[in-house]
Amino acid sequence: MSTVKKSHLITNLEPTADLESVSSFLRFVLITPARNEAQLIEMTIKSVVAQTVRPIRWVIVSDGSTDGTDEIVAKYTTENPWIELVQMPPRRERHFAGKVHAFNAGQAKLSGLEYEVIGNLDADLTFDERYFEFLLLKFAEDPRLGVAGTPFQDESIQYDYRIVSTQHVSGACQLFRRECFQEIGGYIPSKAGGVDLLAVTTARMRGWKTQAFLEKTSIHHRKMGSAKHGTLKSAFDGGRVDYLLGCDPLWQFGRSIYRMVSSQPLVLNGSLCLAGYLWAIISGQKKVAPPGLVRFRRGEERSRLLGLFKKMLP
Repeated sequence: MSTVKKSHLITNLEPTADLESVSSFLRFVLITPARNEAQLIEMTIKSVVAQTVRPIRWVIVSDGSTDGTDEIVAKYTTENPWIELVQMPPRRERHFAGKVHAFNAGQAKLSGLEYEVIGNLDADLTFDERYFEFLLLKFAEDPRLGVAGTPFQDESIQYDYRIVSTQHVSGACQLFRRECFQEIGGYIPSKAGGVDLLAVTTARMRGWKTQAFLEKTSIHHRKMGSAKHGTLKSAFDGGRVDYLLGCDPLWQFGRSIYRMVSSQPLVLNGSLCLAGYLWAIISGQKKVAPPGLVRFRRGEERSRLLGLFKKMLP
């Protein structure tokens, strides 16, 4: 694992008084896969443009958009030459692997650039002006940090960090140390989803630190989970995907029980999540996660279960 390289210091800092006290920053790039995001992407662009520390390049990949997304992005590339629009042809299928293919198309545009941190940013997030400054400082402070991010606020999903590990970094905005991202082989193009979880877990398996820093949050402006198929189908599909991504059976059982008492509709949500997991087993569905990653993930989850159990003891 590499340490911070002085040759990779950012050169386009805004000359604010607060930033004068910061000794160094890392050069970073962003990639945003966007598919029909005309209603929300302008808010995201304004958030990035307003940052105290901007990326040296931000590639926004329009994944066959037909709703005016391209025109909105193009307007901002004129005023901000560090923003680049990449247009991909329309595709009929809508799945999570498509997002990875779009990300990879954006990454190809970064060839020849010197940078230390690469970020995957959703096209429906907003955040305060020091968001990336904050995260880059975390990388500068800890050369073992491979993946960093923050929680997000969303009306449909609220992570309970008494249960959810802060080692998981949400895919809404993930920053990777470049060496870490190369070592894990980038994102796995899983049609079922979970590409963010697979990447972060692989990074830990390779010995990197991954951390969601709770001091800051972003705002997610599109309701997640139930937007496409409804809450109940999402619960069932979520359980099925949990199996495909290698979730431990004991952890899944405990997670489903927790959802029965904490997620609407009560009882039914967690029951369907467990049913989806069991259906994937019974129907012999093939896991997306590689065997080594499955073993590593299940070991982590059983350790966390043991820790939670010990906390409950008198």
